[in-house]
Amino acid sequence: MKKIKKDSNFSSNEGSTSTTKIKVVGIGGGGCSIISEISTDLKKVDFVAANTDRRALKELSKKTKVFNFGEKITSGFGTGMNFELGKSSAQEDKERIKSLFEGQDMCILVASLGGGTGSGAVSVFAKMAKDMGLITYGIFTLPFEFEGSRKMDIANEALKEVKSHLNAITVLPNENIFKIIDKKTPLKEALSIINKNLQESLEGLIETIYNPGIINVDFADLKTILGERGKLTYLNTTLFDANKSIDDAVKKTTLNPFYSYTINGAGSVLFNITGGENLGLKDVSLISEGILNLTGKNSKVIFGISKDSKYKDKVRIMILAVGCEADNILPEVKKEIVKKEIVKKEVVKKEPVVEKKPKLEIKNVKKEVKKVEVEVRRNALETKKESDEIERDIINKDEQWETPAFLRRK
Repeated sequence: MKKIKKDSNFSSNEGSTSTTKIKVVGIGGGGCSIISEISTDLKKVDFVAANTDRRALKELSKKTKVFNFGEKITSGFGTGMNFELGKSSAQEDKERIKSLFEGQDMCILVASLGGGTGSGAVSVFAKMAKDMGLITYGIFTLPFEFEGSRKMDIANEALKEVKSHLNAITVLPNENIFKIIDKKTPLKEALSIINKNLQESLEGLIETIYNPGIINVDFADLKTILGERGKLTYLNTTLFDANKSIDDAVKKTTLNPFYSYTINGAGSVLFNITGGENLGLKDVSLISEGILNLTGKNSKVIFGISKDSKYKDKVRIMILAVGCEADNILPEVKKEIVKKEIVKKEVVKKEPVVEKKPKLEIKNVKKEVKKVEVEVRRNALETKKESDEIERDIINKDEQWETPAFLRRK
Protein backbone atom coordinates (compact mmCIF):
# COMPACT_ATOMS: atom_id res chain seq x y z
CA MET A 1 0.00 0.00 0.00
CA LYS A 2 1.28 3.40 -0.96
CA LYS A 3 2.13 5.62 1.98
CA ILE A 4 0.32 8.95 2.17
CA LYS A 5 2.66 11.86 2.64
CA LYS A 6 1.84 13.97 5.66
CA ASP A 7 0.61 17.50 5.04
CA SER A 8 2.98 20.10 6.52
CA ASN A 9 -0.01 21.54 8.36
CA PHE A 10 -1.02 18.19 9.80
CA SER A 11 -0.45 18.03 13.55
CA SER A 12 -0.09 15.20 15.99
CA ASN A 13 0.63 14.89 19.67
CA GLU A 14 4.23 13.97 18.95
CA GLY A 15 6.51 16.94 19.12
CA SER A 16 5.65 20.60 19.53
CA THR A 17 6.31 23.87 17.75
CA SER A 18 5.94 25.91 20.95
CA THR A 19 8.60 26.64 23.54
CA THR A 20 5.97 27.97 25.96
CA LYS A 21 6.41 26.74 29.53
CA ILE A 22 3.25 26.18 31.55
CA LYS A 23 3.09 24.95 35.13
CA VAL A 24 -0.11 23.66 36.74
CA VAL A 25 -0.06 23.93 40.52
CA GLY A 26 -2.64 22.29 42.74
CA ILE A 27 -2.85 24.01 46.14
CA GLY A 28 -4.28 22.35 49.25
CA GLY A 29 -5.83 18.92 49.64
CA GLY A 30 -8.58 19.32 47.02
CA GLY A 31 -6.37 21.04 44.44
CA CYS A 32 -3.66 18.38 44.81
CA SER A 33 -6.18 15.55 44.35
CA ILE A 34 -7.50 17.17 41.17
CA ILE A 35 -4.12 17.58 39.46
CA SER A 36 -2.97 14.15 40.64
CA GLU A 37 -5.84 12.64 38.68
CA ILE A 38 -5.61 14.77 35.55
CA SER A 39 -1.79 14.74 35.25
CA THR A 40 -1.73 11.08 34.23
CA ASP A 41 -2.98 11.85 30.70
CA LEU A 42 -1.82 15.44 30.09
CA LYS A 43 1.58 15.94 28.55
CA LYS A 44 3.83 18.94 27.82
CA VAL A 45 3.16 20.78 31.09
CA ASP A 46 4.56 20.37 34.60
CA PHE A 47 2.23 19.44 37.45
CA VAL A 48 3.05 20.34 41.03
CA ALA A 49 1.02 19.43 44.13
CA ALA A 50 1.56 22.03 46.87
CA ASN A 51 0.29 21.33 50.37
CA THR A 52 1.02 21.83 54.07
CA ASP A 53 -0.07 18.25 54.84
CA ARG A 54 3.01 16.05 54.31
CA ARG A 55 1.11 12.77 54.65
CA ALA A 56 -1.47 13.74 52.01
CA LEU A 57 1.30 14.49 49.50
CA LYS A 58 2.64 10.94 49.82
CA GLU A 59 -0.69 9.50 48.64
CA LEU A 60 -0.65 11.29 45.27
CA SER A 61 0.24 9.97 41.83
CA LYS A 62 3.95 9.36 41.25
CA LYS A 63 3.74 11.46 38.08
CA THR A 64 3.00 14.56 40.14
CA LYS A 65 5.81 16.57 41.69
CA VAL A 66 5.17 17.46 45.33
CA PHE A 67 5.89 20.71 47.15
CA ASN A 68 5.51 20.79 50.92
CA PHE A 69 5.39 24.32 52.38
CA GLY A 70 4.75 25.97 55.75
CA GLU A 71 6.65 23.27 57.60
CA LYS A 72 7.81 25.65 60.37
CA ILE A 73 4.22 26.73 61.07
CA THR A 74 2.21 23.52 60.62
CA SER A 75 4.94 20.90 61.26
CA GLY A 76 3.57 19.08 58.21
CA PHE A 77 0.13 18.42 59.70
CA GLY A 78 -2.00 20.76 57.52
CA THR A 79 -4.11 23.77 58.52
CA GLY A 80 -7.61 22.37 59.01
CA MET A 81 -10.07 25.13 58.06
CA ASN A 82 -7.81 27.93 59.31
CA PHE A 83 -7.70 30.42 56.41
CA GLU A 84 -5.10 32.70 58.05
CA LEU A 85 -2.85 29.76 58.90
CA GLY A 86 -2.86 28.72 55.23
CA LYS A 87 -1.87 32.23 54.17
CA SER A 88 0.90 32.47 56.79
CA SER A 89 2.27 29.09 55.71
CA ALA A 90 2.67 30.34 52.13
CA GLN A 91 4.15 33.69 53.19
CA GLU A 92 6.73 31.87 55.30
CA ASP A 93 7.99 30.04 52.18
CA LYS A 94 7.79 32.86 49.61
CA GLU A 95 11.31 32.30 48.27
CA ARG A 96 10.68 28.60 47.71
CA ILE A 97 7.36 29.36 46.00
CA LYS A 98 9.14 31.87 43.78
CA SER A 99 11.48 29.12 42.61
CA LEU A 100 8.46 27.15 41.33
CA PHE A 101 7.70 29.84 38.76
CA GLU A 102 11.22 30.63 37.54
CA GLY A 103 11.53 30.20 33.77
CA GLN A 104 7.75 29.74 33.29
CA ASP A 105 5.48 31.70 30.93
CA MET A 106 2.15 30.80 32.48
CA CYS A 107 0.85 29.21 35.65
CA ILE A 108 -2.52 27.59 36.20
CA LEU A 109 -3.52 27.42 39.86
CA VAL A 110 -6.07 24.80 40.87
CA ALA A 111 -7.73 24.72 44.30
CA SER A 112 -10.86 23.52 46.04
CA LEU A 113 -11.83 26.60 48.04
CA GLY A 114 -13.41 26.43 51.46
CA GLY A 115 -10.58 24.91 53.49
CA GLY A 116 -7.48 26.36 55.11
CA THR A 117 -4.46 25.66 52.88
CA GLY A 118 -5.95 26.12 49.41
CA SER A 119 -8.08 29.14 50.29
CA GLY A 120 -5.43 30.89 52.36
CA ALA A 121 -2.34 30.19 50.25
CA VAL A 122 -3.72 30.67 46.73
CA SER A 123 -3.50 34.49 46.80
CA VAL A 124 0.17 34.29 47.89
CA PHE A 125 1.03 31.87 45.04
CA ALA A 126 -0.89 34.03 42.52
CA LYS A 127 0.81 37.26 43.60
CA MET A 128 4.27 35.69 43.36
CA ALA A 129 3.56 34.47 39.83
CA LYS A 130 2.06 37.82 38.77
CA ASP A 131 5.02 39.80 40.16
CA MET A 132 7.34 37.55 38.13
CA GLY A 133 5.49 38.49 34.93
CA LEU A 134 3.62 35.20 34.33
CA ILE A 135 0.16 34.90 32.84
CA THR A 136 -1.95 33.65 35.74
CA TYR A 137 -5.11 31.58 35.49
CA GLY A 138 -7.04 30.26 38.49
CA ILE A 139 -9.45 27.32 38.34
CA PHE A 140 -11.43 26.88 41.55
CA THR A 141 -14.18 24.60 42.81
CA LEU A 142 -16.67 25.78 45.45
CA PRO A 143 -17.97 23.65 48.36
CA PHE A 144 -21.11 21.52 48.24
CA GLU A 145 -24.08 23.06 50.04
CA PHE A 146 -24.07 20.23 52.57
CA GLU A 147 -20.58 21.33 53.68
CA GLY A 148 -22.09 24.37 55.43
CA SER A 149 -22.07 28.15 55.10
CA ARG A 150 -18.76 28.56 56.93
CA LYS A 151 -16.87 26.85 54.09
CA MET A 152 -18.64 29.00 51.49
CA ASP A 153 -17.69 32.15 53.43
CA ILE A 154 -14.04 31.07 53.37
CA ALA A 155 -14.27 30.34 49.62
CA ASN A 156 -15.74 33.79 48.93
CA GLU A 157 -13.02 35.46 50.99
CA ALA A 158 -10.38 33.58 48.99
CA LEU A 159 -11.92 34.67 45.68
CA LYS A 160 -11.94 38.27 46.87
CA GLU A 161 -8.24 38.20 47.80
CA VAL A 162 -6.94 36.33 44.76
CA LYS A 163 -8.95 38.17 42.08
CA SER A 164 -6.55 41.05 41.49
CA HIS A 165 -3.57 38.69 41.04
CA LEU A 166 -5.12 36.61 38.25
CA ASN A 167 -5.71 37.32 34.58
CA ALA A 168 -8.57 34.85 34.48
CA ILE A 169 -10.77 33.02 37.01
CA THR A 170 -12.88 29.93 36.39
CA VAL A 171 -15.36 29.01 39.14
CA LEU A 172 -16.92 25.54 39.26
CA PRO A 173 -19.47 24.97 42.07
CA ASN A 174 -19.36 21.31 43.17
CA GLU A 175 -23.12 21.48 43.66
CA ASN A 176 -23.61 21.58 39.87
CA ILE A 177 -22.56 17.93 39.62
CA PHE A 178 -26.13 17.05 40.67
CA LYS A 179 -27.33 18.38 37.31
CA ILE A 180 -25.92 15.29 35.64
CA ILE A 181 -25.72 12.59 38.33
CA ASP A 182 -27.97 11.12 40.99
CA LYS A 183 -27.47 12.25 44.60
CA LYS A 184 -26.90 8.61 45.55
CA THR A 185 -23.69 8.53 43.50
CA PRO A 186 -20.63 7.93 45.74
CA LEU A 187 -18.72 11.15 46.51
CA LYS A 188 -15.42 9.88 45.10
CA GLU A 189 -17.09 8.99 41.80
CA ALA A 190 -18.84 12.37 41.62
CA LEU A 191 -15.58 14.26 42.19
CA SER A 192 -13.87 12.11 39.57
CA ILE A 193 -16.48 13.19 37.00
CA ILE A 194 -15.72 16.85 37.78
CA ASN A 195 -11.98 16.17 37.46
CA LYS A 196 -12.48 14.37 34.13
CA ASN A 197 -14.33 17.37 32.72
CA LEU A 198 -11.55 19.69 33.85
CA GLN A 199 -8.91 17.38 32.39
CA GLU A 200 -10.58 17.43 28.96
CA SER A 201 -10.90 21.21 29.06
CA LEU A 202 -7.25 21.74 29.98
CA GLU A 203 -6.10 19.19 27.41
CA GLY A 204 -7.91 21.11 24.68
CA LEU A 205 -6.31 24.40 25.77
CA ILE A 206 -2.80 22.96 26.09
CA GLU A 207 -2.91 21.15 22.74
CA THR A 208 -4.21 24.32 21.07
CA ILE A 209 -1.16 26.22 22.32
CA TYR A 210 1.43 23.54 21.61
CA ASN A 211 0.26 21.94 18.38
CA PRO A 212 0.48 23.76 15.03
CA GLY A 213 -2.63 24.27 12.94
CA ILE A 214 -3.93 25.28 9.53
CA ILE A 215 -4.93 28.52 11.21
CA ASN A 216 -2.57 28.56 14.16
CA VAL A 217 -3.25 29.71 17.72
CA ASP A 218 -0.13 30.29 19.79
CA PHE A 219 0.83 31.63 23.21
CA ALA A 220 0.88 35.22 21.91
CA ASP A 221 -2.82 34.85 21.07
CA LEU A 222 -3.51 33.47 24.54
CA LYS A 223 -1.73 36.45 26.12
CA THR A 224 -3.90 38.78 24.06
CA ILE A 225 -7.09 37.10 25.26
CA LEU A 226 -5.87 37.06 28.88
CA GLY A 227 -4.53 40.62 28.85
CA GLU A 228 -6.73 41.98 31.65
CA ARG A 229 -7.07 41.17 35.36
CA GLY A 230 -9.66 39.32 37.41
CA LYS A 231 -11.96 38.33 34.54
CA LEU A 232 -14.53 35.55 34.96
CA THR A 233 -13.60 32.85 32.43
CA TYR A 234 -15.34 29.92 30.75
CA LEU A 235 -13.16 27.02 29.59
CA ASN A 236 -14.59 23.94 27.91
CA THR A 237 -13.60 21.27 25.40
CA THR A 238 -16.04 18.88 23.74
CA LEU A 239 -15.64 16.00 21.32
CA PHE A 240 -18.50 14.94 19.03
CA ASP A 241 -19.25 12.80 15.99
CA ALA A 242 -18.54 14.67 12.76
CA ASN A 243 -21.78 13.30 11.29
CA LYS A 244 -23.95 14.67 14.12
CA SER A 245 -25.72 18.03 14.29
CA ILE A 246 -23.38 21.02 14.42
CA ASP A 247 -25.98 22.97 16.41
CA ASP A 248 -25.95 20.31 19.12
CA ALA A 249 -22.15 20.39 19.22
CA VAL A 250 -22.08 24.17 19.66
CA LYS A 251 -24.76 23.97 22.36
CA LYS A 252 -22.83 21.28 24.23
CA THR A 253 -19.64 23.36 24.02
CA THR A 254 -21.16 26.63 25.24
CA LEU A 255 -23.53 25.23 27.90
CA ASN A 256 -21.40 23.15 30.24
CA PRO A 257 -23.57 21.98 33.20
CA PHE A 258 -20.62 22.31 35.60
CA TYR A 259 -20.76 26.09 35.18
CA SER A 260 -23.26 28.54 36.66
CA TYR A 261 -22.62 30.93 33.75
CA THR A 262 -22.10 30.83 29.97
CA ILE A 263 -19.99 32.66 27.37
CA ASN A 264 -22.66 35.35 27.00
CA GLY A 265 -21.21 38.85 27.13
CA ALA A 266 -17.58 37.67 27.04
CA GLY A 267 -15.22 40.47 26.03
CA SER A 268 -12.58 38.12 24.57
CA VAL A 269 -12.98 34.67 23.02
CA LEU A 270 -10.44 32.14 21.79
CA PHE A 271 -11.63 28.90 20.22
CA ASN A 272 -10.03 26.13 18.21
CA ILE A 273 -11.63 23.49 15.98
CA THR A 274 -9.75 20.21 15.53
CA GLY A 275 -10.69 17.37 13.20
CA GLY A 276 -9.38 14.65 10.93
CA GLU A 277 -8.51 14.89 7.23
CA ASN A 278 -12.22 15.11 6.37
CA LEU A 279 -12.83 18.29 8.39
CA GLY A 280 -14.89 20.44 6.03
CA LEU A 281 -15.03 24.20 5.56
CA LYS A 282 -18.82 24.17 5.96
CA ASP A 283 -18.58 22.56 9.41
CA VAL A 284 -15.94 25.09 10.47
CA SER A 285 -18.15 27.95 9.27
CA LEU A 286 -21.26 26.70 11.09
CA ILE A 287 -19.36 26.15 14.35
CA SER A 288 -17.79 29.61 14.18
CA GLU A 289 -21.10 31.30 13.46
CA GLY A 290 -22.78 29.45 16.34
CA ILE A 291 -20.14 30.62 18.81
CA LEU A 292 -19.96 34.20 17.54
CA ASN A 293 -23.74 34.59 17.78
CA LEU A 294 -23.51 34.02 21.54
CA THR A 295 -20.80 36.61 22.24
CA GLY A 296 -21.08 40.36 22.27
CA LYS A 297 -20.77 42.34 19.03
CA ASN A 298 -17.64 44.08 20.33
CA SER A 299 -15.94 40.88 21.52
CA LYS A 300 -12.30 40.29 20.65
CA VAL A 301 -12.27 36.93 18.83
CA ILE A 302 -9.32 34.69 17.90
CA PHE A 303 -9.86 31.25 16.39
CA GLY A 304 -7.80 28.42 14.99
CA ILE A 305 -8.26 25.27 12.91
CA SER A 306 -6.16 22.12 13.40
CA LYS A 307 -5.95 18.62 12.02
CA ASP A 308 -5.08 15.60 14.10
CA SER A 309 -5.02 11.96 13.06
CA LYS A 310 -6.58 10.75 16.33
CA TYR A 311 -9.79 12.68 15.57
CA LYS A 312 -10.84 10.61 12.58
CA ASP A 313 -14.62 11.10 12.06
CA LYS A 314 -14.58 13.30 15.17
CA VAL A 315 -14.48 17.02 15.74
CA ARG A 316 -13.22 18.70 18.89
CA ILE A 317 -14.07 22.25 19.93
CA MET A 318 -12.05 24.10 22.59
CA ILE A 319 -13.32 27.45 23.79
CA LEU A 320 -11.86 29.99 26.24
CA ALA A 321 -14.20 32.94 26.86
CA VAL A 322 -12.93 35.73 29.12
CA GLY A 323 -15.00 38.45 30.81
CA CYS A 324 -18.26 36.52 31.02
CA GLU A 325 -21.30 38.27 32.45
CA ALA A 326 -22.74 36.58 35.55
CA ASP A 327 -24.43 37.46 38.82
CA ASN A 328 -23.42 36.18 42.27
CA ILE A 329 -20.31 34.34 41.06
CA LEU A 330 -17.94 36.73 42.82
CA PRO A 331 -20.28 37.97 45.59
CA GLU A 332 -17.66 39.82 47.63
CA VAL A 333 -16.82 42.06 44.68
CA LYS A 334 -20.49 42.95 44.20
CA LYS A 335 -20.82 43.92 47.89
CA GLU A 336 -18.00 46.46 47.54
CA ILE A 337 -19.76 48.08 44.58
CA VAL A 338 -22.98 48.36 46.56
CA LYS A 339 -21.16 50.11 49.41
CA LYS A 340 -19.78 52.72 47.03
CA GLU A 341 -23.23 53.42 45.65
CA ILE A 342 -24.60 53.95 49.14
CA VAL A 343 -21.91 56.49 49.92
CA LYS A 344 -22.75 58.40 46.76
CA LYS A 345 -26.43 58.50 47.65
CA GLU A 346 -25.65 59.89 51.10
CA VAL A 347 -23.60 62.70 49.57
CA VAL A 348 -26.48 63.59 47.25
CA LYS A 349 -28.90 63.71 50.19
CA LYS A 350 -26.76 66.23 52.09
CA GLU A 351 -26.99 68.96 49.41
CA PRO A 352 -30.77 69.68 49.62
CA VAL A 353 -30.51 70.05 53.42
CA VAL A 354 -28.49 73.25 52.95
CA GLU A 355 -31.04 74.60 50.48
CA LYS A 356 -33.92 74.06 52.89
CA LYS A 357 -32.63 76.56 55.49
CA PRO A 358 -33.88 79.71 53.66
CA LYS A 359 -37.30 78.06 53.32
CA LEU A 360 -37.52 77.64 57.07
CA GLU A 361 -36.75 81.36 57.57
CA ILE A 362 -39.47 82.31 55.06
CA LYS A 363 -41.98 80.20 56.96
CA ASN A 364 -41.15 82.04 60.17
CA VAL A 365 -41.63 85.40 58.46
CA LYS A 366 -45.00 84.30 57.17
CA LYS A 367 -46.02 83.28 60.65
CA GLU A 368 -45.02 86.68 61.99
CA VAL A 369 -46.99 88.50 59.26
CA LYS A 370 -49.95 86.31 59.95
CA LYS A 371 -49.67 87.12 63.63
CA VAL A 372 -49.62 90.86 62.96
CA GLU A 373 -52.67 90.56 60.73
CA VAL A 374 -54.60 88.76 63.42
CA GLU A 375 -53.73 91.38 66.03
CA VAL A 376 -54.84 94.28 63.79
CA ARG A 377 -58.08 92.53 63.00
CA ARG A 378 -58.81 91.95 66.70
CA ASN A 379 -58.19 95.61 67.63
CA ALA A 380 -60.59 96.81 64.92
CA LEU A 381 -63.33 94.58 66.25
CA GLU A 382 -62.79 95.81 69.75
CA THR A 383 -62.91 99.40 68.49
CA LYS A 384 -66.15 98.72 66.67
CA LYS A 385 -67.60 97.08 69.79
CA GLU A 386 -66.63 100.08 71.90
CA SER A 387 -68.19 102.44 69.33
CA ASP A 388 -71.41 100.45 69.39
CA GLU A 389 -71.54 100.58 73.17
CA ILE A 390 -70.99 104.38 73.20
CA GLU A 391 -73.67 104.77 70.54
CA ARG A 392 -76.11 102.73 72.60
CA ASP A 393 -75.34 104.81 75.70
CA ILE A 394 -76.04 108.02 73.77
CA ILE A 395 -79.30 106.66 72.41
CA ASN A 396 -80.34 105.54 75.87
CA LYS A 397 -79.55 108.94 77.30
CA ASP A 398 -81.43 110.66 74.50
CA GLU A 399 -84.42 108.46 75.16
CA GLN A 400 -84.16 109.27 78.85
CA TRP A 401 -84.12 112.99 78.21
CA GLU A 402 -87.15 112.73 75.90
CA THR A 403 -89.11 111.04 78.67
CA PRO A 404 -91.12 113.43 80.94
CA ALA A 405 -89.51 114.18 84.28
CA PHE A 406 -92.28 112.65 86.33
CA LEU A 407 -91.95 109.36 84.42
CA ARG A 408 -88.21 109.35 84.80
CA ARG A 409 -88.61 109.70 88.56
CA LYS A 410 -90.93 106.74 88.63
